[in-house]
Order: sequence, then structure tokens, then C-alpha cells
Amino acid sequence: MTGAISPDRRRFLTAGAAVLGAAASAQLWLPGTARAAENALPDGVFSLGVASGDPLPDGIVLWTRLAPDPLNGGGMPDEVVPVQWEIAEDERFRKTARRGVAQARPEYGHSVHVDVRGLRPDRSYWYRFRVGGQISPPGRTRTAPHPRGKGGSLRIALASCQNWQHGYFTPYADMLDQDPDFVLFVGDYIYESTPSSAGPRRHEGAGEPYTLEQYRNRYAQYRSDPDLAAMHANAPWVVTFDDHEVDNDWAGEIPQDPAKQPHDAFVARLTAAFQAYYEHMPVRASAVPDGPHIQMYRRLEFGRLARLNVLDTRQFRTDQATTQEGAQSPSMTMLGAEQKQWLLDGLHDSPARWNIVASQIMMAETDLQIGDGKLWYYDAWDGYQVERNALLGEFADIRNPVVLSGDRHLTMISDLRTDYSDPESDVVGAEFVGTSISSNGDQDQAAFHAQWDPLMPDNPHWKLIDAHRGYHLFDIDRHGIDAQVRVVDTVVRPTASASTLARLRVENGRPGVELA
Repeated sequence: MTGAISPDRRRFLTAGAAVLGAAASAQLWLPGTARAAENALPDGVFSLGVASGDPLPDGIVLWTRLAPDPLNGGGMPDEVVPVQWEIAEDERFRKTARRGVAQARPEYGHSVHVDVRGLRPDRSYWYRFRVGGQISPPGRTRTAPHPRGKGGSLRIALASCQNWQHGYFTPYADMLDQDPDFVLFVGDYIYESTPSSAGPRRHEGAGEPYTLEQYRNRYAQYRSDPDLAAMHANAPWVVTFDDHEVDNDWAGEIPQDPAKQPHDAFVARLTAAFQAYYEHMPVRASAVPDGPHIQMYRRLEFGRLARLNVLDTRQFRTDQATTQEGAQSPSMTMLGAEQKQWLLDGLHDSPARWNIVASQIMMAETDLQIGDGKLWYYDAWDGYQVERNALLGEFADIRNPVVLSGDRHLTMISDLRTDYSDPESDVVGAEFVGTSISSNGDQDQAAFHAQWDPLMPDNPHWKLIDAHRGYHLFDIDRHGIDAQVRVVDTVVRPTASASTLARLRVENGRPGVELA
């Protein structure tokens, strides 16, 4: 894969309307039997756009959801609808690679997940859908490199935490210009909070979502953001969830407020939230929920250059500690025994130059107490000290471990150390905690630094902290990782100016991160 801004994507963006018009008149790719089976449908079935995800060397997931009335349950008839799909080697769809028919089923919100195989590694493809005489906007995607490919480069955009009510998703407009090979989204795609008029945009509905239809409506609102929709249509995504896709700070089958959400009610809420998540994400059938459970941790390979381990730090964790003593209990687990062993096996057995861990929450320590003693965030890895420290001990024997995280609504870039009580302990890796897309809105930078700069001496592993909105961009090759902190000047207006706040470097074979 390449980090350069590709001419084919630029042509694709500028010629999108022409391509769509040409597609409307080109019916030869549509199976005749499928055309005959279609019933009349409402206009606007592709209101939620298109997306792709989880790239393989020979495959990709293509996604759409039929929803002519997206904020009111979808608006589709209660019947199975055949949807034609096509993926091509060129943006004008003159050289078809694969085509077929998928079934949009009402029990899955008329979402479509096509797991296309038989593609070529490390190349761009274009795709589209058709149903009832309506044709979707075209999408562009990319496959992973050949499994034995050792060279090349990889460009990853790290994103998280997009709160509709806190601002517009303006960082995606800049991300689109940077042309990443894929977007890694590590959680808080939606927020479950009640509608409020305090910010620049207001959540739909009358309260928090609890039912499947309510979650569907909330996802549909978020997907209506034009910058988010464009980014989905122009690069594959690798996604995982954090807490706000369900309920703030939930753990396992325990809600934030057990006194207000009985166990059975919260299990029903988990079931609804996970199904809506699956319906709106470009993930494989392995992620079809089983009631209140969904398989989200998984591994993706990018040749011999990078192995990506995507974690699930919500479903298998024990309830958060409330004291330092509790945080240091050996019984506390973030990953659960099975996922932890899966992660360790994948790290130790990896043939890749870079071993990347996608963690929804921060792994490096955050000591909030100035001077002697410690004060931690218990919802992060700090609340699971024994498991975190054991994992960092394993990192000493792992080739180039790098953790990519979210959740904090801040940029926090750190060295990973084996013992945070000892500032001289071994550095075993690097962590990039990406800032939010919009959550916390346009923060007061002077107030942020007045609060956080005094904590720097107690956290000497921090290399950079910042509170601008944006995302992180990584250019990876065999020699190192060049990272950019890309920020925007505002999210309270629908357009913004972007810039590089900082550049950092991780060298092959040298644990830790340095300002470039």
C-alpha cells in the first residue's frame, strides 16, 4: 500500500457525479432475474451511503443499508429485498472484477454486508449497489498487500470519539485529502446521550436509545454527516467499539448505573445496541451478534509489514475498580482469559515488522496527582494494573509493539514502560492516544494546558499532550513509523482549516517514540 495521494482517488472525487450518471444508464451488469424480482421501493434507499472494511489480500467487505426514511426506523417494507452489487478495477466500472446479488433482510435493518473474495492484493477497487432502479453512490476501497510482501508502505488514519452534539465531523474532510490506505476507528462512533440544545447540533429522538429502532435512528443520524459519509466511501475502515455505542462506562453485562438498569433490561439494551452496530458497520459475518454478545476482537495482516490486533476492551472486563487497592487486584481483567491468550499468541508468533494493537482505551499510565502518590482513571488500563503490567512485560519480547488508542478526547503520546512506578524502567513500546473527531468540541487550549502541564513531571513517559480536535496519521515502512497529529481549527462550524500540530517518529528496533 502507499501513503501518497493517488491521482485515481482525486479523479474519482471530482468525477463522482459523472460516474453516477453513467452508472444509471449502464444496466448490463444487473442480473435479469434480480431485476424482475424487485418490487417498487420508496425513493432514497441509499440515503446512508456506502462503506467498505476489514481488507484482506484477496477480499473486502462492502456495506450499505437500505433506508429511505433513516431517522424513523428506515422506512423499508417488511420483506427481503435483493440488492445487486458490483466491484470493478476502474472508476467507470468498465472492468468488472466481481458482481452478485445480496439479500437485504428486514431482521437486519435491510443492511447489506458482501464479503467479496477473489480480488488482487494491494490495489484499489470501485464498487456500487443497485435496487429497484436506484443506484448507490460509488465507493472506492483497497485490498491488503500480499501475505508474503515484505516491502512497501502503509498509511493509517486513527480516529475515535465523534459526538454529534459537540460538533461537525470536520477532521474527515482533511483525512480524505490525506488518502489513507485504511481508517482505524477505535470507539465511540455514536453517543447514546440524550438530546441537548447546548451544542451546534442536536441528537435525534427524545432520550437515550434503548431499543433496536432507537439505536438504528441514532446511527442513521451520524451517518448523515457528509464528511463522515465521504470518508467511508473512499477508504476501507477497520472498526471496534468502546462504551458510548451502548452505555457510558459499561463493563461486561454491568451498566453505568445498575440501580437504574436491572440486569435483564441491560442485556436487552446490549442486544439492541450490538445488532444496530453490526447493521451499520462494514464487518464480516463473524460479527453477527448472538444476543448480548458480538465477536469483535480479530486480527488483520498487511503483508510482512504490519499485523493489526483489534481488541475488545468492554465485553470481557470485570467491573471498574473504585479504589487504588481495587485497581491493583490480580482478579481484575480487561481482556478476559481467552482474548488475552489470543493477543499474546498473535504477538509472539507474528512474522510482521510492526505489531500494532488497537486498544479502545489508554494503556500508558495517567497519574493525576501532583507529587507523591498516584491517582488513576479506573476505566482505562490504569484500573487493571496487574494485567496491564504483565502485558507490558510481554512487550519486551515482541518486535516493535505500537498501541493505537482513543477514548480520552486528547492527544496523549507516550513511551510504554514495564513499571510506571520506576521512571527508569525499560521502554518496551509506543502508544498514540488519538484525539477526538468532535467530542469536547473546541476546547480552551490555555485552560487545558493550565490543568495538564503541571502533571507532566509526574508522567515523564508522556511525549506530547494536546486538546485540539482531529486525528493521527501514520506512514509505516520497514524502517520506521512517521506520525502526524492532524488538527482542525474548529468543529462548531461545518467547514474547518487543518494543519499538522506535531510530527513524531518510531524507529524500527528502538522502543518508544520521539518528536521529529
